[in-house]
Amino acid sequence: MSAPLDFEDFGVAPLTLSDPDMEVGIEEPERYNEKCGVFGVFNVQKAAHTCYYGMVGLQHRGQEGGGMVAGTWNQNEKAEKTQGDFMLHRGIGLVTDVFSTNDLNNLEGNCAIGHTRYSTAGGKSQLEGFQPFSVKYRLGNLALAHNGNLSNFTELRSFFEQHGVLMQTTVDSELFLHLISHSKRRSQLDQIFDAMSQAEGAFSCIVLTDDFMVAVRDPNGFRPLCLGKLKGRGPNGTDGYCVASETCALDLCKAEYIRDVEPGEMVIINRQTVQEGKFTSLRLPSKFGVSQCIFEYVYFARPDSQIFGDFVTKVRREHGRQLAREHPVPDVPAGDLPPVVIPVPDSAAHATLGYVEENIRLGKPCQQDLGFFRNPYVGRSFIAPSQEHRDLKVRCKFNPMTHVCEGRVVVLLDDSIVRGTTAKQLIGLVLQAGAKEVHFRVASPPVTGPCFYGMDFPTKEELFFNHHKANLDSMAKWLGVKTIGYLSADGLVNSTEEASGNKAGFCTACFTGKYPIPVSEASATEMVSEKAASADATENLFDKR
Repeated sequence: MSAPLDFEDFGVAPLTLSDPDMEVGIEEPERYNEKCGVFGVFNVQKAAHTCYYGMVGLQHRGQEGGGMVAGTWNQNEKAEKTQGDFMLHRGIGLVTDVFSTNDLNNLEGNCAIGHTRYSTAGGKSQLEGFQPFSVKYRLGNLALAHNGNLSNFTELRSFFEQHGVLMQTTVDSELFLHLISHSKRRSQLDQIFDAMSQAEGAFSCIVLTDDFMVAVRDPNGFRPLCLGKLKGRGPNGTDGYCVASETCALDLCKAEYIRDVEPGEMVIINRQTVQEGKFTSLRLPSKFGVSQCIFEYVYFARPDSQIFGDFVTKVRREHGRQLAREHPVPDVPAGDLPPVVIPVPDSAAHATLGYVEENIRLGKPCQQDLGFFRNPYVGRSFIAPSQEHRDLKVRCKFNPMTHVCEGRVVVLLDDSIVRGTTAKQLIGLVLQAGAKEVHFRVASPPVTGPCFYGMDFPTKEELFFNHHKANLDSMAKWLGVKTIGYLSADGLVNSTEEASGNKAGFCTACFTGKYPIPVSEASATEMVSEKAASADATENLFDKR
């Protein structure tokens, strides 16, 4: 067992991951899964230690494994340039399991990039497919961490294979390294820009070289990415800078949020940034407009994060309010207690607040309560090898509050539903606790199709809405509820825009089937095949509610 990490000397307070109030990606049998989170620091003393805490803050975006690359950027432009190799450490498991104190001390340097991973591509136990990737080529060291999915992955990979390039993994992120190294541009910065210009799909990337760090977001802006400042944390009291998938990672490192990386923007953090506090930006060509992933607001991002211009919790509350306008609580006979609204722990809590507030404003009496105790000490339920054992783990993890449910009309509210198995089990627990009847509300539209831009959903045939052929009565009967109500697609977009003030555009492909970037038949087939091949794996995380 590694010794506890003591990072007080660089201004970061200790963190206990077992805190039950922290939302760090609780895997029920049916969770969607974000592909990963990325974090980078530049010109920061003990960079690996700061990067570690940034990765802990992004643990909810990937729990399969993590990695970090560290090095020292060339601070003296007049000194002879030396190219020591970047140092790399990767491992399977949570960030706290992957890195020991010795590991972090061995990752020397004043710059680092980290990556928390969840992915089916490349094999779940193949460590060579874990990021960040680090190589050394003719222009020096190069390391890369990527969040997203390339929609032209198959075409790019086929091109390189036909030209004799030896691929080391099946991960699409590796293609960035080949695009950079094969670029005919002269400078390293131009090569990176050239590579990013050829990629299509979702990519929020951090690239580290001997002289600078680059933060780049695809022109559609699918995945979030933000910039932060670590004031006085660099050598000789200079300012350091960081890049993160979400602002919650900045908070852990006591970094000041500066702004989001804009869709299609490539931000260069270099010597000028350190000396003058200025960023240099380049713009990638845009073909398809802006389409930020709306599911980041619905489920993936941590509620204490600020993404796409506003706080996640604020947007989720507005989703709940709109859901109340479309599907309010049911009426009860005169003299009966009003319905009690219960959130599915933990991601539906903020939508439930808005839902109850709006129902009361509309003259629909109801009250909110916590209907389940969630046991924080039960292991991740996907480890269970059979459905019977997975059901038992759900019962071990969630225990209904009998005094809340007994004799009451219960409205169970969830942020989303995929296969429906956990929702069915939780509804069963509420009925066993004595609820008079149960109604189910979902603060997002029905998921009807796969995502090709960085989210891991089940295949189209496995989705709950499709399995019941869009028949709400069939869904309600199977779940064991009296009524079911989804937030409409228009309601989701309108309430998101209303709360965030962001009208640049959102991707709703998983709800509407309208994909903002064309996906080739070969790429789509390959992605679906990977999902199907992994569907029976015991570590499958996709059996969401």
